[in-house]
Amino acid sequence: MFSVYGITGRVFTGTVEQLRHIDKVNAVARLHPIEANDLVLEPEFSVPTFEAETHHPKALLPATAVAAYTQVSQPDTPRQPLDKVGLLMTQPAVTVRTNVPLSIAAVLLARHRVGQVPVLDAKGQLVGLLLRTDIYPTLESPSATDWADRMALPVASVMWTPVASVTADTDIRRVAQVLLDTHLPGLPVVDDNGTLTGFVSRTDILRSVANDPPLDVWG
Repeated sequence: MFSVYGITGRVFTGTVEQLRHIDKVNAVARLHPIEANDLVLEPEFSVPTFEAETHHPKALLPATAVAAYTQVSQPDTPRQPLDKVGLLMTQPAVTVRTNVPLSIAAVLLARHRVGQVPVLDAKGQLVGLLLRTDIYPTLESPSATDWADRMALPVASVMWTPVASVTADTDIRRVAQVLLDTHLPGLPVVDDNGTLTGFVSRTDILRSVANDPPLDVWG
């Protein structure tokens, strides 16, 4: 299940199909509140079933490749189905408050080696998303004054809002589709009460697919 949070709180809860009809959560429309007219949704339709294709192994594989595969796929290492956000999300999520200066936010991102953080208001509620690329000036050659003025701005002035979020029991394929639709690098993860519980990014998905023992994205 997906929700959308902005500076006024939660403004939408629904499926990925319904979320597609809210243009203001994608990367080309920012810093605008969602109006009532934006939430007029088309009837929900059924989601087609995804089935994994059957691939036949190629013959005459190099001996080194066969040995490597055998080493990481022993019978006593069961494959773990990987199909829900809660299995791969980063928790607890690194967060920042709306009133924090960009200079402090930049240090936070660098310290934790992340490219984005959920933004919380004074009450600890999700209101937006801050990307590393939005912190720095867009001027080609900013002066010292331009730089200082930019770094003194509060996070709320450049954050993405409203921002889509997801619950931990959501199918990973649905999340991947939203990331493609919105061009966002990840989504905050919230519980049924809207409390932030983690963050799921494209990196989390790729890392989980690549990890050993092998994980099965398609379940």
